[in-house]
Amino acid sequence: MNFTNFDQRQYPTVTPKVGYAEWANTYEASVPSLLDIGILERIQSIRWSETRQCLDLACGTGRTGSWLAAKGVSQIDGVDLTPEMLTQAGIRKVYRRLHEVSVENTGLQGATYDLLIMSLADEHLARLEPTYLEASRLSSDNAKFVVVGMHPFMFLTGMPTHFNDQQGRPKAIETHIHLFSDHFAAATTAGWRLREAVEGLIDDRWLEVKSKWKPLRGFPVNYGYVWAREL
Repeated sequence: MNFTNFDQRQYPTVTPKVGYAEWANTYEASVPSLLDIGILERIQSIRWSETRQCLDLACGTGRTGSWLAAKGVSQIDGVDLTPEMLTQAGIRKVYRRLHEVSVENTGLQGATYDLLIMSLADEHLARLEPTYLEASRLSSDNAKFVVVGMHPFMFLTGMPTHFNDQQGRPKAIETHIHLFSDHFAAATTAGWRLREAVEGLIDDRWLEVKSKWKPLRGFPVNYGYVWAREL
């Protein structure tokens, strides 16, 4: 779905690579961990510590990688399109290797990873199919692919992914809206089958950090899908 049809903010809009380069130094302070880590903590179908090799797609500042390492995942590679975000990820020292590549075409060796994860990135992909296909190519037998993101409902309210630049001016990053049916179609075409799905709602915890969202109490804010590779 075309986000411009719903945009209520009309912020100046930049590409993901440009936007995350500017946002890299303040990202951690401005994105509540409830959005991504809060969903990961609810996933029940994966024994994280049994992971042999993990790929963090769109690893950003490495927050997901740090969480995985704390859960006992020891062999983690990361890929991201933005070198400034990769610099932040490298500081955490939880990644075996970091690569500046697109999640749609990583160039990494196929049939390698038994756990792949992509967090807070799908809204920047014009199409989902290439990423699900690439994840399938990279996956080993019985792999899982975890996708975590902002719920499409939030974008339908007219709010894009956005940040404040160094001058305090709001900027939006190119945003696309993908419904669950879009994920389902792309994933199943690539050979994935849904294993688990969770959704988060705006509750008291959220209102402690996002008080302006009080009118949205009870509405969906984020999601997590666990896809299993069928061979």
